[in-house]
Amino acid sequence: MGNLAMIVTTEELSRVSLAAAGSLITRPEILTKALLKGGTEEQKRKWLAPVSSGELMVGIAVTEPDVGSDVASVACRAEPAEVGGQKGYLINGSKAWCTFAGRANVLALLARTDPDSKLGAKGLSVLIVPKDPFDGHEFEMRQSSGGVLTGKADATPGYRGMHSFTLSFEDYFVPYENLVGEESGLNRGFYLQMNGFAAGRLQTGGRATGLAQAALEAAAAYTQDRRQFGRPLIDFQLTQYKLGRMAAHIQAARQMTYKAALAMDEDESISLQPAMAKLLACDIAVWTTQEGQLLHGGWGYAEEYPISRFVVDAQVLPIFEGVKPILELKVIARQLLAN
Repeated sequence: MGNLAMIVTTEELSRVSLAAAGSLITRPEILTKALLKGGTEEQKRKWLAPVSSGELMVGIAVTEPDVGSDVASVACRAEPAEVGGQKGYLINGSKAWCTFAGRANVLALLARTDPDSKLGAKGLSVLIVPKDPFDGHEFEMRQSSGGVLTGKADATPGYRGMHSFTLSFEDYFVPYENLVGEESGLNRGFYLQMNGFAAGRLQTGGRATGLAQAALEAAAAYTQDRRQFGRPLIDFQLTQYKLGRMAAHIQAARQMTYKAALAMDEDESISLQPAMAKLLACDIAVWTTQEGQLLHGGWGYAEEYPISRFVVDAQVLPIFEGVKPILELKVIARQLLAN
């Protein structure tokens, strides 16, 4: 149905639950785009249908405890090995902020397949790592060959429906046929995942717009019911002014995100427009939720009212799917100067 339909769906879900909207597409899309761009025909037949149908849940393992925006510095290693007569790779290292890693059936892992760290992005590959699904906030996966994968969810102040795990791999075996692209995909993982990152930024623009819309609606409803100084808050001109500015900014974020979605429908390789939409929409979501909280007064700080959840959820938006300073410096400014 295209990116615009995805954004509209994301926006509507985000008005109720940012976590529900976040679970919609980003993680499976990063893997499927990598497969479509560089996977073998056999890999596409094996993985695309069950991932797109939801039969298999995907977690993305890219970030590491000491590696965030500088993806080219990934240190988690995948070393060639043969286990039980089967060729493949042994995974050793750590990953962080792996959303749904516990419940996931497979992890799309970006690992260093060339030991020369000086190669940077040129030494990374994507591997599809099978695992059992686990409920709860901690898990341990043991292979008969001795490999171990452990995970623990990190506690967060908001966005609590999206548990992100820190993972540790110790000689965890992955068969060779799970290297995306096999021989042709070796050391090309960084480039295979780029389109997925841009799509994640686009979707985050939709998430931010939906959350901001929820804050506006909550503030408008509250100010009509709440009375101070003998009048409903909505009667005061300052309240009307604030709601009007909130609505105008949200519409700007919405239209910019829709335009980026249409542009991605035309060209999946673009990254500037989705990054700009994400940057603007997330800033607006943070500001709008805080304005809505102020209009609630003291009750805006109480968990009894949804606006308190909107505020803490919004704090994550400028961070994930490309932290704000990196978008400004490495993605947007660099492309503008290049042109």
